[in-house]
Amino acid sequence: MRSIWKGAVAFGLVNVPVKVYSATQDHDISLHQVHDNDGGRIRYQRRCEVCGKVVDYDHIDKAYDDGDRTVVLTDEDLASLPEERSREIEVVQFVPSDALDPIMFDRSYYLEPDSKSAKAYVLLRRTLEDTEQTAIVKFALRQKTRLGALRVRGDVLLLQSLLWEDEVREADFPALKESVRISAKEKEMSAALVDSFSGSFAPEEYTDEYQEQLHALIDAKLAKGDALDTDATFGESEETEPGQVLDLMEALKRSVERNRKPKPAGDRKSTGDSAAAGKPAARKGPAGKGTARKEPAAKETQNKPAKRKGA
Repeated sequence: MRSIWKGAVAFGLVNVPVKVYSATQDHDISLHQVHDNDGGRIRYQRRCEVCGKVVDYDHIDKAYDDGDRTVVLTDEDLASLPEERSREIEVVQFVPSDALDPIMFDRSYYLEPDSKSAKAYVLLRRTLEDTEQTAIVKFALRQKTRLGALRVRGDVLLLQSLLWEDEVREADFPALKESVRISAKEKEMSAALVDSFSGSFAPEEYTDEYQEQLHALIDAKLAKGDALDTDATFGESEETEPGQVLDLMEALKRSVERNRKPKPAGDRKSTGDSAAAGKPAARKGPAGKGTARKEPAAKETQNKPAKRKGA
């Protein structure tokens, strides 16, 4: 595997340097489009609607359109955002491992220790194991501020990005509001059916039959000599160095002492703030970013964007 990102888990005043790797991969066969008459590859061009020219990636910027006006965001604009420059995975709260709704889970990443000593990494891993807690973290990856769950999988720390609360749709179906009568006999038979299928989950016992059949179909066509020449390109990811590592015991002592100090009444945040559930005091990151910020500054335009409509 090749790391896609380097940074540090900020655990109180302790920094745990890590490398980040994608923990999953797509096994689906990649298919593209061709002309049915001669097998020629169908390619899409990045053509400008104003001048009609085909545009290289080097001359393509991102933009936001509110329906009346377009705001162009250059690479320099996006790189200037403090959240995007951060290489810190900040622990903001610890919660019971069964408190997270699985619908919120998005991508999974393995964290590899990235220092001469793995002591801080092992300490955090064992702490999560012993307390049966999951760390809620904030981090920036690929021009997005993300919420994540840091947990243990075997001997490795696993970072799972989470969807934001407003990204999860509510299920509002009229049929669910109808009154339905279920008899005791029906419940008993249903329970018996569940029991007949019960057992330990073994992922290796299940295979993607469609992909297996697709492989067989491709192999058969190759055996008949029905093939065309193809090409592929692969991209590189950038990596940067993590911050300095503090003395482990000293950082732990300072973190505990700081969190034990009672806060003045005027400094307490409103109900629902993660600080009330054990969040470490806010501190500045390498680029001077405030850790309490949730949304990127790029969303601040002259007109407030309209709410996104569901698909």
